[in-house]
Amino acid sequence: MEENILNEVPTEEEVGIVRISDEVIGVIASLAASEIEGVAGMSAGLVEDISKKLTGKKNISKGVKVTMDNDSAVIDLHMSVEYGIKIPDMCLKVQKNVKNTVETMTGLNVSLVNINVQNIIFPKMNKEEEIE
Repeated sequence: MEENILNEVPTEEEVGIVRISDEVIGVIASLAASEIEGVAGMSAGLVEDISKKLTGKKNISKGVKVTMDNDSAVIDLHMSVEYGIKIPDMCLKVQKNVKNTVETMTGLNVSLVNINVQNIIFPKMNKEEEIE
């Protein structure tokens, strides 16, 4: 006999369904990545750049792609890093921080945090430094 879930009375453990959008997970991941020293920013792809220009809206989750695989999330980050930083060390810190932060805030399991370093940002020199 098939049960009708719509008429089921919620118990103390089950009070409803919570859905967290991929964009919210992307914002959390982006902010967690930016907390790590050496991350200069997230890199928007071509589609995100065009979308920003057309809509005029700033996308906090730019450079982040979230894919759900069964019950776990796979997060792809596209970022720019500061010149002079040890990229492998920084990336490991970003991976750990993003995984921990997303899992803590959402309760989701994060199976992978993939990082694509797309740009190196050089420090701006002062006019006095340029002359010497």
